[in-house]
Amino acid sequence: MPMLVHVLADTHGLLRPEVLERLRGSDLILHAGDVGEATILDELATIAPVRAVAGNVDVHGELARLPATVEGELDGLPFKMTHRREDVPRSWYREARLVVFGHSHRPELEWIGGCLVLNPGAVGRRRFKLPLTMARLTVRGGRLIPEILAAE
Repeated sequence: MPMLVHVLADTHGLLRPEVLERLRGSDLILHAGDVGEATILDELATIAPVRAVAGNVDVHGELARLPATVEGELDGLPFKMTHRREDVPRSWYREARLVVFGHSHRPELEWIGGCLVLNPGAVGRRRFKLPLTMARLTVRGGRLIPEILAAE
């Protein structure tokens, strides 16, 4: 059975109903920071387990306790996550099969060797005239199959 992981970033306190609907069926939700409101993580946790990192706006209240980095495994494949790409150590690309970050609001998918580098874009308030996007990862048989999804 494949593992379904949804990846979000930059909600900035706004969780659209369309995003919640797309998350149904998730086995895990990763949030790459700038959550904006702790209630966002609570709402996401009603759908699937959530792993989140702090972004530059997550400096007050409960969100200030979020870690700067998170690491773990997706069906045996190691991943690492932080908010800003410039904070990703080069060693992560050798140590992980997936590196996730947010911050720019711009979706990115790139392979560096055997490591998928992923920015899901942003699903919160529209900024910089960029599209609202998120990512879906299907993890099956030691493979990561990424997709960038429109969030509106």
